[in-house]
Amino acid sequence: MKLRLLIGTLMLSAITANAQVATFNENFNNFTSGNATFPQSNWSSLLPTATGNPGPMMIVFDDTVTTGNKYIQSYSGANMNTPQYLISPQIVAPTGNKSVSFKARRNAASAPVTIQVGLASSPTDMTTFVGLGIATMLTSDTFQTITVSIPSSSSSYIVFKTVNAVPAPHTAVDIDDVRYDVTANLAVTDASKSKEEVKFAVNSENTTLQFVAKKDPKNIEIYSAGAQKVAAGKLSGRSFDISALQTGVYYIIVETAEGSVVKSKFIKK
Repeated sequence: MKLRLLIGTLMLSAITANAQVATFNENFNNFTSGNATFPQSNWSSLLPTATGNPGPMMIVFDDTVTTGNKYIQSYSGANMNTPQYLISPQIVAPTGNKSVSFKARRNAASAPVTIQVGLASSPTDMTTFVGLGIATMLTSDTFQTITVSIPSSSSSYIVFKTVNAVPAPHTAVDIDDVRYDVTANLAVTDASKSKEEVKFAVNSENTTLQFVAKKDPKNIEIYSAGAQKVAAGKLSGRSFDISALQTGVYYIIVETAEGSVVKSKFIKK
């Protein structure tokens, strides 16, 4: 009887350790600091084979400015231009109603670096990585907030891919405050990203997007749920033609008149 109970306890522990999560809100403050602490708290990393000394690292840093604050740094070491991957805990297969937001910056001593959010079906095989939208170029050592809509998918890992924007060693990206949760106000601008409000809606015929803004956006790009660009251009009389698009969920990137970037999504029926 005791043996059966013990086996049952071990099985329960295994199930709990591998449980998928529906949402998460991670500030990394409870992580163990260091450059060899992954995997921990169901987060992991995949780094290229070392090509020099030191090799690539995924580091948990203690903030020297704010006591108690920690963040993740993806550091290339002597590696020149091979991607590095920070991998989230396993999530419930996304259904298209959530987004991931996080803060990122180029470390002060680093050359420019790009970061791209994507999905992968395996935390150990990045040939399964599918990028979402376009990569963000990090040129400032001030944290900026990035928000990406997560489409419906059978993949169950959110991945942060970093790579040198130029072939230079010793580049570093700092990542903090990663939140994956239900998307709010999908068709309305995030006020923190733009002083200029931009709203849009699909017309009743499902042929155009109708925009409301003080000034026409500079540019519009539309991506499929599989992160393929399917349309791009400018408004025509406050409208954007989507008549050629198939039925489905789409992601839109709007560059406003003031130069801000607004990301959202819509459904064409």
